Amino acid sequence: MVMRFEWRTSLCAADFPATAYETLRLGVTDHTPFNNLGWLCAAEQALGEDQRLHILLGWEAAELRLCLPLVASRERFAGVPFRVLHHLGYPLADRLALLSLLGGEDMHEALVLIRQRLPHALLQLNELSEPAGEESAVTAWMARSSTAERRLSCRVPVHLISEADHQEVSGDPRYKLRRARKRIAACGAQIRRITPDALSMGALLQTLSEVETVSWKGDEGVGIFATPRSRQWIERAFTALAGQGLVRVVMLELNGRCISYRLGLLEQGRLYDYNLAFLPQYADLGSGRVLLEEWIRWGLDEHWRWIDASRVSLENSSHQLHERMTGQLEHWRWSFYSWRPSGLALGLALRIWYRCKPAVQQWRARRANKKPAALVQPVAITPEGGHASPSHSQR
Repeated sequence: MVMRFEWRTSLCAADFPATAYETLRLGVTDHTPFNNLGWLCAAEQALGEDQRLHILLGWEAAELRLCLPLVASRERFAGVPFRVLHHLGYPLADRLALLSLLGGEDMHEALVLIRQRLPHALLQLNELSEPAGEESAVTAWMARSSTAERRLSCRVPVHLISEADHQEVSGDPRYKLRRARKRIAACGAQIRRITPDALSMGALLQTLSEVETVSWKGDEGVGIFATPRSRQWIERAFTALAGQGLVRVVMLELNGRCISYRLGLLEQGRLYDYNLAFLPQYADLGSGRVLLEEWIRWGLDEHWRWIDASRVSLENSSHQLHERMTGQLEHWRWSFYSWRPSGLALGLALRIWYRCKPAVQQWRARRANKKPAALVQPVAITPEGGHASPSHSQR
């Protein structure tokens, strides 16, 4: 059957085919809450003045087979502005599935349409998860680009909840968990499980943001509430998802005040551990580990299947789920450079960099080794398993 493509400019419009979108989303393996229309509409409403949304829909008769929302903007590389396309949701969406059920030829036609309507140097799709053993729908785009790159973004630790979780964890994590519990009991703090709805989500987010603001994330400006844009996005997205019953929070309270929390999204039995923060004066409690254990206990009580770290750093991740993980999931970044002069230039620069990178790294290593020991600064280790930035961290 012949595919029919159309362009839209808003996911929030009253005439957007929301029912067909949801059918498509549920039909795609490994879809996530970050593909939820509530999350993406919040992302659309938080776009900057220099960003434009273009949505490519692919129909087979009355069935939606493709929805690709792309944000066009200009980004600077070496001080030079280039036109770049990103999937809507970047950079706060931790994991995305590409909502496409198209075959290779139809995906090729989609790429042609994108290049005709949205001339660009680079089309980049971040944090795409791929079903094990299956080829991505965008694989065919690599051969049709001047330069293409498929790069690993991170390996996310995941924990399969099982009957074994009724027993105390073994090894070093057991002693760390016991010590943290003793400290928490000694100060009188209490753990709460919260399932907010749309009405209560706003006040809860205000409480969480107050904790993040005074935490190390607030000091470094890397939290999910760090900028007006991200705050607006998070407030609208979590309010929409809370209205669907998808938000979960585990919180540590002392005298009625939140001193530590973990914020997650639950869908189809998988809990995405999205964000955490704690008051700096209570950093020694080890509350993050205890609240992670509470996720698992909650999962046992309500028959969840998985606890995911949502996203971690590619190297030197300090997420505490590494202590409990039973497997890993990979996130990939796909970069497709066009045949336009700007795309050719960026692609050439990338290939030159990869040729020079080993020599540059060796030079940096030699230079670092020549520095006097007194001048070498210690590396700061992020406490409680936190990420380093809102787009590349477990927030």
